[in-house]
Amino acid sequence: MTAPRPPTPAEELRGAGLRVTAARVALLETVRRGGHLDAEAVAAGVRERVGHISLPAVYEALHALTAAGLVRRIEPAGSPARFEGRVGDNHHHVVCRSCGAVADVDCAIGHAPCLAASQDHGFTIDEAEVTYWGLCPACSASTRS
Repeated sequence: MTAPRPPTPAEELRGAGLRVTAARVALLETVRRGGHLDAEAVAAGVRERVGHISLPAVYEALHALTAAGLVRRIEPAGSPARFEGRVGDNHHHVVCRSCGAVADVDCAIGHAPCLAASQDHGFTIDEAEVTYWGLCPACSASTRS
């Protein structure tokens, strides 16, 4: 028995109720292959695949894909918004204070008191967003030398 194949980007767009276009397919593929990209980097990746696309069109598509849950938007303090294809889990991020590199960090396991709000103010909390800050290996090495 073979495992079911994952849906194509076009099928995912359709399933989310979005119109399928070559630019949206290229955008979804670019974000998923690129890690934590800002809109300019996403636009460059889409242009490599389909030719011209305006930056406003990229922002519009990123907004639609984020609202549909196909892409995740993160906003590290002092940095432009970044977009990633890892959705559906509550992972966190580590950000380099020097170069701005971003990497995923799986959710804390075991007793993690900082992830349980001391006061919920009546909110139904369904997600905690944690950003770890420090220096990436390359910036740490250049600081030491």
